[in-house]
Amino acid sequence: MTPDALIGLLADPVRLRVVAALVLGARNPAEIAEKAGLDARRVDGALRKLRTAGLVAGQPNEMLVRQDLFEQAGRVERAAEDPFLRDGRLLKLPAQRTRRRAVLEEVCTAFEPGRRYPEHEVVDVLRSWCDGGEVDHVTVRRYLVDEGLLDRADGFYWRSGGPVGI
Repeated sequence: MTPDALIGLLADPVRLRVVAALVLGARNPAEIAEKAGLDARRVDGALRKLRTAGLVAGQPNEMLVRQDLFEQAGRVERAAEDPFLRDGRLLKLPAQRTRRRAVLEEVCTAFEPGRRYPEHEVVDVLRSWCDGGEVDHVTVRRYLVDEGLLDRADGFYWRSGGPVGI
């Protein structure tokens, strides 16, 4: 989904309130109506458009917002202006430390906060970022740790600031 399509979809205040209710934990039309302060007819109409567009997925009693579409739209928006990242790929690392840090922060979004990753999963994630670029996954992993974006211990990695307990 393009950034413009996503913005257009959420420009309607009713659809925006429905998405907000889902993000806040509502999982079915009745819960959405209650959290959003909307009547059932308006919720059903908004859900129909959101589901058709693909922003809302799942069964009628277990609906979720597809957060990956927001991430995808953000990458598309930044790709046009970023010589270092394109289509979820790291082309090269900037020489300037502050710019490199910003690029590494973007790469770090591939790791879920609070989750511990065994080294082989970190390697897989970073290889997908580095595929076709000028930088290898080992260098990126080292920079992520050196910059304090990933922590590591006992063969596991996690986004810094997250829980470290097993």
